[in-house]
Parts: sequence; structure tokens; C-alpha cells
Amino acid sequence: MLDDLKYINHKDPKDTLYIAQNLDQQLTYDFNKELRLKIDEFDKIVYVGMGGSALAGLLSQSWPGYDIPFELSRSYSLPKYVDNKCLLIISSYSGNTEEVISAFKEGINKSAQIIVITSGGQLEDLARKNNCNLYKVPSGYQPRYAVFYNFKILIDIFLQLKFLSEEQQAIFRQCPEFVKKITSNFIPTIPTSSNIAKQIAQEASGKSVVIYAGPKLFPAAYKWKISFNENAKQVAWCNQLSEFNHNEFIGWSNQPPLKPYYIVELLSNLEDPRIQARFELSNRLLSGLWPSPRLIDLEGENLLNQLLYAIVLGDFVSLYTAILNGINPEPVDLIEKFKANL
Repeated sequence: MLDDLKYINHKDPKDTLYIAQNLDQQLTYDFNKELRLKIDEFDKIVYVGMGGSALAGLLSQSWPGYDIPFELSRSYSLPKYVDNKCLLIISSYSGNTEEVISAFKEGINKSAQIIVITSGGQLEDLARKNNCNLYKVPSGYQPRYAVFYNFKILIDIFLQLKFLSEEQQAIFRQCPEFVKKITSNFIPTIPTSSNIAKQIAQEASGKSVVIYAGPKLFPAAYKWKISFNENAKQVAWCNQLSEFNHNEFIGWSNQPPLKPYYIVELLSNLEDPRIQARFELSNRLLSGLWPSPRLIDLEGENLLNQLLYAIVLGDFVSLYTAILNGINPEPVDLIEKFKANL
């Protein structure tokens, strides 16, 4: 079925697989924006976003990371410590996310240093009205498909603030070519026999998907969760080791006896050796008690490449799973209905 291009095109009328094939272009997009902000004007960062709009902030915690206090906020209200020495990055792809708009207004009242990331909506109007730094993301996407645009904006911001070392800048410069290369292995014209994304989709279809990763790769696990929820319309959750071993680990040992789940482990040789040992021991002790995990050894010589590899693979897997489920991966009608009723 996944090698039938006519069937794929029929079930994917919005061509989401084409978006996935061109993610490398998001990482080279020129936003041509000069910040009106200096590093000595703030001493902490809060990134506000919900759903797909929060993912770039989560990703940035792993790479490049922060040398000053950083918090990702998913709430109507801001942390109490936000003040005029806080850099507040407000992200809503639609520009109409009510939690984010509420946090923006609170940030204005607290005189925070604000950068807005959006494609339009109320948030753009508020940013312009309050003379905030504004980054416009290309419109026409679902937020989960624009994560690399958001991440590129953060990199642009970090470069202007001189957050990135020469080594980190070099790593980022080569990552679009890396993404383009790995993507070529997952595209629809590559048959299932040679396409790991199609193979995993066949294994995962119709099951609740559980994704585990260490702390460095956890942002990618969270992206898999979102992609399965919204693309495949399947229940999915994620967790990270070593927290997993302190609670969820024992939950697999008994109930329910029939476990309709599909487990994915995102494995990195860059995680702490103790985290790698925890994966090995957990799998050994749970053998026969839970479904055998699909182990994915992530490609890439550095952390950023491994994160991007995991995210791109997860996008293709979830899109192919949607096609196997016989549904259009693009719309999220129930979420839109919920927002309208709210």
C-alpha cells in the first residue's frame, strides 16, 4: 500500500509528505530581521508556546542549550519572576492561541523584553501595536510542520546575541545538507523494503505508540508524540530516562496483560553512559512483559544532527501511518472544534 503512489496522493491531498521532503529548506530560510535588543538587557529567557509552536523552544534546550536561566512555559500566565530583565519569546504559529496571547499581555504589563514569532493573527497585531521584535513565519502550514522555521528563527536570534560558539555555528551551517541527505531515504518513491519509515509505520499502525529517549533526545521523542497524535490520529505518549525507571517502568510489568502498544526507543551514543546502561537493563528486565521495542540508533556525528534525524524520521513515520489508517494527515478538525466551542 505504501508503495502505491496513487494511493498515497489520494490519502494525502494536502501533500504533507512533500513538506516533509523539503524540511531542509526551512533551515536555510532568510528571515532578514535585525533585532532591537542586546544581551546586556536581559539575564533570563522564557519561551512561551503551545503544541507545535513550543517545539523549537524545547529543541533549543538540548541544542545549543543555554548559559543563562531558561524556561519553557505552556500556560496562560507567566512565571512570577518575569520582569524587565527577562527575554520573553512568544510563539504562536496561528497568532490566535489564547494561552499565548494571555501570556503576551502579561509580559507587556511586566515590561519584559519581547520577541514574537507568528504567521499572523491577533499576536502579530499586538506585536506591532506594542513595537515588539517580530518574526513572521511563512503561512499556510500546520504548526507541527513549521518547527524547523521556528528553530531557524531561534538560531538567527542566538547569532545576533552572540550565543553560539564558532563550533556551534559550523555545526548548524552543515545541518541543512545533512537533513536533505537523510530525507532522501524516507521519501515515497523509496520502496518499503528499503525504507525504514514505511517499515515502522506498518508496525505501528493501529497501536498506541510510546516513545522513549534520554534527556538529550527527549525533544525528538516529544515531536514523535505530537506527530502521531495529529498526523496519524493515534494515541501516543513519551517519557525520558532516567525518570522512566522511577515509575513508568514498573507499570509495564503487569496490567493490562494484553498490551496493544508499539514502543520506540530513540538511542544515542551521545547520551550519558549511565542513560545508555539504563536502556539496556530496562529492556532486559522487561523482556516478555512488554512489546519488544523498536530500537532506533540515531544517525549523525553530533547532537544536532541526531535530533534532526529523529524528528525527520518521526514525521515520515507518522505521515505514512496516517495513510495506512486511511486518513488525511493534515487536518485537526477536533482541535479546531474544541477551540471554537471554548
